[in-house]
Amino acid sequence: MDNQWYKTAVIYELYIKAFQDSSRDGRGDFAGLTSRLDYLKDLGIDCIWMLPTYPSPGRDDGYDVMDYNSINPEYGSLRDFIVFLDEAHKRGIKVLIELVLNHTSDRHPWFVEAKKGPQSKFHDYYVWSDTSDKYSKARVIFTDSEQSNWAWCAECQKYYWHRFYYHQPDLNFDNPAVREEMKKIISFWLDLGVDGFRADAVPYLFEREGTNCENLAETHDYLKELRKMIDDNYKDRVLLAEANQWPEDLLPYFGSGDEFHMAFNFPLMPRMFMALKQEHHGPIVDIINRMPKIPDSCQWVIFLRNHDELTLEMCTDEERDYMYSQYAYDAQMKINVGIRRRLAPLVENDRRKIELLYALLFTLPGSPVIYYGDEIGMGDNIYLGDRNGVRTPMQWDENKNSGFSDCKPSMLYAPVITDPEYNYNAVNVNAQLANPHSLLNFVKKMISARKLYNNSLIFGCGEIIFLYPENKKILVFIRRYKDDVVLCSFNLSDTPQPVAIDLKEYEGYEPIEIFGNTKFPSIGALPYLLTHSPYGCYLFYLKKHR
Repeated sequence: MDNQWYKTAVIYELYIKAFQDSSRDGRGDFAGLTSRLDYLKDLGIDCIWMLPTYPSPGRDDGYDVMDYNSINPEYGSLRDFIVFLDEAHKRGIKVLIELVLNHTSDRHPWFVEAKKGPQSKFHDYYVWSDTSDKYSKARVIFTDSEQSNWAWCAECQKYYWHRFYYHQPDLNFDNPAVREEMKKIISFWLDLGVDGFRADAVPYLFEREGTNCENLAETHDYLKELRKMIDDNYKDRVLLAEANQWPEDLLPYFGSGDEFHMAFNFPLMPRMFMALKQEHHGPIVDIINRMPKIPDSCQWVIFLRNHDELTLEMCTDEERDYMYSQYAYDAQMKINVGIRRRLAPLVENDRRKIELLYALLFTLPGSPVIYYGDEIGMGDNIYLGDRNGVRTPMQWDENKNSGFSDCKPSMLYAPVITDPEYNYNAVNVNAQLANPHSLLNFVKKMISARKLYNNSLIFGCGEIIFLYPENKKILVFIRRYKDDVVLCSFNLSDTPQPVAIDLKEYEGYEPIEIFGNTKFPSIGALPYLLTHSPYGCYLFYLKKHR
C-alpha cells in the first residue's frame, strides 16, 4: 500500500440505527447519516466505522447476518448506501464497514437449507456434531446467556457449533466453498468503493480438537489469503481485526505485514481506567512495554469505549475484580466479562477525567476511535438490557426526540436519555457547538492539535519513550518521529502535583505548549519542573534551536 492513511486516521464509530432518522420511523438510516456528514467533517475525523447494516433479524444488532450482499431495508437501500459513500468521500472521509466472518444468523438462507441435513449442499457450511462433547477446551464467551458452544437442531437431529449466541451458528471454514463465499462478499463491497472492513471475531474461524479453538494456524493462513486477494485487486483498502487477545497472541494477526493492517489494542483500554482510579502510571506503562513490536506498515487502534461492554477479558482475575469494584458498583452495570457503561458515566461525569482520557487517547501509540455521542458526554441506560444501554439515539438538540427523529416518541427504537445529569435537553450537539468551553469543542481542539506541526505522524507513526519521574502519579512520555519530538505529561490524580523530568537529552530545546502555542522556558541540564493541576496535562512540541 502506497497510502498508509490509516496510520494517522482519527476514526469515528457510529451505529446507523442511532445516528439520524430521515424517514420518521424511529430508526436511523443512510439518508439521515448523509445529512450529518458535515458535522463529522467539522469534528475533524478522517474515517467512519459503522456497525453492521446488513439485513438481519436484529437479535444481536446486525451481527446476526441474513444477507451479506444487501442493506437492511430499515436503513434504506443499496442506492442510499452508495450516495452516502460518495458524499463521505467528497468530504475526505473514509468508510469502514463490518465484515462478520465467523457466523451468520440462524435465519440466513444458508442455515435454513443446512438444517435439512447432509443432502443439502449448505449443510457443510456450518459445524455439526452428534455429540456436544467436542472441542471441550473452548471457553464460552457470552457467559451470561449461553451455557455451551453447542446447540441442538431438532430438524436434522445434530448439534451445531456457535461461539456467541445460539442463534448465530458458526460457519465452517474447513469448507472451501465457505472460504470462497467470503472472498466474493469482500469483493462485492470493495467494488462499491468501501475503504475497508472491521473484521468481527476473527480468532474463532477454525476448530481443532484438543485446542481452545482460538488463534489457530489455519485461521492465520486464511486471513493471509484474504489480505493477498485485497492487495492484488484493490488499492489503499484496509483490514481492521477485532481480536480480543493478550499482546503476544495479537502479534500474529499482523503477520509480517501481510495479514491485518490494524488491530484493536484491547489490553490497553481497561488499564487507562485502572491508572486513573489508582492514581498511578504503572498499568499504562506496564501494558505498553509489554506490547510487541509490529511491522512498520501496521497500526494499533486504541479506544476508550465502543458499542460493546468495557471488556475485562484481557485482565487478570485480580484486575477484573478491582475494575468491577471501582466502575460497576451496581450489578446491573455488569454484563458477560465486562461493564456496560459509556465514557462519561464511567468517570462520574467528571469533565477533568474525561478530558484527561481523551488526551491519552490522542497521544498514545495508535489510531484513536471516538464512539458516537462520547464527544458530547452522552449518558447511558443500563436498564435496557444487553449492550443496548450504550446504543441510544444521538443527542443533536433540545427538541423532540433530541433532534434524532420526528416520529412519535413511542416509536423510537430505544428511548432517548432523560436522566437529569445527562438529559438530552442539556447534553446535545447544538448546545455544545454554541459553547466554546464545551466537551465537544475540547475534542475538536484535541483532533486539531493532533494535526498541528507533524503531530499526526508523531502520534500515528512515532515511537514512545516512557520517562520515569519520582512522582508515580504523573505519566510522562516522549513521542518521537524522525526529528520531531513531543513531550506528554499527565496528572492521574485529583490533587495538584509537581514533577521533575529528566530531559537532559533535549538540552537547549524550547518547549511549545501545543494548545496555546505558548513558549515555555528552554530545557537545561537540570530536571525540568512542571506543576500539574488535578487531572491536568501538558503537551509540548520540543523545538530544536538552530
